[in-house]
Amino acid sequence: MEKEVNRPLSIAIDGPVSAGKSTLSDALARKLGILHLDTGAMYRAVGLYALENGINPASEAALEEVIGNGWAAVSLEYTDGMQITLLNGQNVTHRLREEAVGAAASAVSRYPAVRRYLVDIQRQLARKQSLLIDGRDIGTVVLPEADVKIFLTASPEARALRRYTQIISSGKKSDYPTVLQELIKRDSQDTSRKHDPLRPAEDAVVLDTSALSFEETLSKLLELVEAKRDRKT
Repeated sequence: MEKEVNRPLSIAIDGPVSAGKSTLSDALARKLGILHLDTGAMYRAVGLYALENGINPASEAALEEVIGNGWAAVSLEYTDGMQITLLNGQNVTHRLREEAVGAAASAVSRYPAVRRYLVDIQRQLARKQSLLIDGRDIGTVVLPEADVKIFLTASPEARALRRYTQIISSGKKSDYPTVLQELIKRDSQDTSRKHDPLRPAEDAVVLDTSALSFEETLSKLLELVEAKRDRKT
């Protein structure tokens, strides 16, 4: 960890799928010397539970039963600053970036029972320490009082290309048109859902990274946080 900040500090980074939130948030948190909470992984864990147990992730009644009975217990651990996501006590981190799991996560995230359960966990963690949280409704719902709010975005084409490159680099087969089509569908689901749709907080800084490299984006994020911290001191 390269820097220490005056505690407590809360940072909310929101944005659409494949905007680079998780990777950038992890790098930024390490530079700031604080933990990074990837909320998307938590929704993916619930989606994974549904898929592996023959539950339709689009069934609100089924998901309410799962959450109400505590069948999909999500918890987090940190090792050397890296988030480990547990589902019923088992490390499922390596499964969470599968395409089917991502689609299931988008489905289950629409339901109030799932959202209440996971948001409560997220808020409990934020009360205990300085934290950088990324997701889709952090600045609007989870931490509306966050010190820094950033909405990280890019064009659908830029995000699809990044996702396609990531898939190919991992040795899996894919094609760009399909990735783009799925991304646009996911955007529509996230922005039109009835409960807590994806949108920037009114006081969030919107950062479009379509033409920015990873290093350029990280530098801009660090500048935004440092400027806010300077105003607090």
